[in-house]
Amino acid sequence: MQRQFPRPAELLELMQFKKPEFNGKKRRLDSALTIADLRKVAKRRTPAAAFDYTDGAAEGELSMMRARQAFEDIEWHPDILRPAEHVDTSTQVLGGSSAMPFAIAPTGFTRLMQTEGEIAGAGAAGAAGIPFTLSTLGTTSIEGVKAANPEGRNWFQLYVMRDREISYGLVERAAAAGFDTLMFTVDTPIAGYRMRDTRNGFSIPPQLSPGVILNALPRPWWWIDFLTTPKLEFASLNTTGGTVGELLNSAMDPTISYEDLDIIRELWPGKIVVKGVQNVADSVKLIDRGVDGIVLSNHGGRQLDRAPVPFHLLPQVVREVGKDATVMVDTGIMNGADIVASVALGAKFALIGRAYLYGLMAGGREGVDRTIAILRSEIVRTMALLGVSSLDELEPRHVTQLHRFMREGAQAQADAGR
Repeated sequence: MQRQFPRPAELLELMQFKKPEFNGKKRRLDSALTIADLRKVAKRRTPAAAFDYTDGAAEGELSMMRARQAFEDIEWHPDILRPAEHVDTSTQVLGGSSAMPFAIAPTGFTRLMQTEGEIAGAGAAGAAGIPFTLSTLGTTSIEGVKAANPEGRNWFQLYVMRDREISYGLVERAAAAGFDTLMFTVDTPIAGYRMRDTRNGFSIPPQLSPGVILNALPRPWWWIDFLTTPKLEFASLNTTGGTVGELLNSAMDPTISYEDLDIIRELWPGKIVVKGVQNVADSVKLIDRGVDGIVLSNHGGRQLDRAPVPFHLLPQVVREVGKDATVMVDTGIMNGADIVASVALGAKFALIGRAYLYGLMAGGREGVDRTIAILRSEIVRTMALLGVSSLDELEPRHVTQLHRFMREGAQAQADAGR
């Protein structure tokens, strides 16, 4: 090999220095390439009690871990020599359009995670062209979300309260504000046992203790935001003060029944979806009663630990009711590929909860924008690598669910006998 002295012009070509980014928020968000990266940023920037409320689940957190594992345990079957130069991620769901096959899920106490709360989520969803769902336990009013997302699609998640008139009033307000879909939630008759919250002494509003103060010292920005913005309170409830479990148990009614569903159905003029469905038989019964859709969900693993994994249930439910109703799925979604796999197996739509909140904690509205951008890029890349140009082209043949454990017992026998 002939040697030569380096030429200055060639050296200059190699020495292209990256322009420094002096905006700290933009720098840390740009460096986050995955939802897991956003989670790491969120953990650094948020006090333990608020972070663990988002990150944690019920009891041993097995349901949450199994749900995430289910998405990791998939095998793709791509088509070759089938160009997908232009990938279309748009879809029609519940009578309207969405630029991508997912919405922001309802989350409670959202301004506790970061003070922009639901305003950031609704604004980011509207800008991205996807629906935003406001929780009954939200910290921004129905009207406030409408103002933040005036042209986009807003959905409302409803808990049935002990005082039914409160629930009826919320339904009427959401309808008056132009929300087009109601999520009737059925998996929270009482609060699940969330041990991280108990160990952290987590309450609404936050209570100061030596441990809380010590944990907050490295995160002064969170406390500055918390103390210099409007009081943290539920926008739809008068009850505040107490642990999460105490608040839920005082507000929710364990006697919720199909009769309540029928009453709400009569009150609500738009589409109605039942959230928290966890078996095939209930899916069939709900569709027979005329609901527009169901969400296969175990509440992010935050209620009944060891509950069924929604992604595992998906193919069975779609076989039974997929032609007659919109089947959606949540719990454990941390990658756009998880959403693509769900659509391939028959889900019409997905909901993201923790992924959205990690972005919110990492950087407010810009962090939520980053969450959506990450998921969109993963969806587009996965579809292109599968040789798929549109969501309608995704089929069950594109993905195999790999199971680490066999389902046995009454439910498996019932499913096998259908």
